[in-house]
Amino acid sequence: MKAGLSLLKPHMTGNKKLTVGKVILGTVQGDMHDIGKNLVGMMLEGAGFEVIDLGINISADKFLQAAKQNPDALVGLSALLTVTMEQMKEVINVFKLNGVKNNIIVGGAPVSQQYAEEIGAHGYAIDAAEAVKKAKELLEILS
Repeated sequence: MKAGLSLLKPHMTGNKKLTVGKVILGTVQGDMHDIGKNLVGMMLEGAGFEVIDLGINISADKFLQAAKQNPDALVGLSALLTVTMEQMKEVINVFKLNGVKNNIIVGGAPVSQQYAEEIGAHGYAIDAAEAVKKAKELLEILS
């Protein structure tokens, strides 16, 4: 799958020079899955976003540090396992405790709009295309 994504990336991201916003992406701690996150990242880059991909198995503290360094960035949390979804809530709690105001969007197979609302996320996306729309909305970027 990763080899296929590397072939698709140039066609999805293009050669955009103008950055419309910044998004920090990562798969939450305990989760090693990244195909969905990588697709979201490529779609965001194709839409003109600068993507800071933290990778997989990212702790709340690593998300916090990245957000502090990029206070204008949207933060995207990914989880594929139901047992790691709780880490999304942990990231949001750590941000609140530290006064970090970055908007947070969540996604992944077991995640839902209802869960996003329960944990206090600012947005939810069911797929990569929706993630781009939601990112633009949350960062107040006109299409």
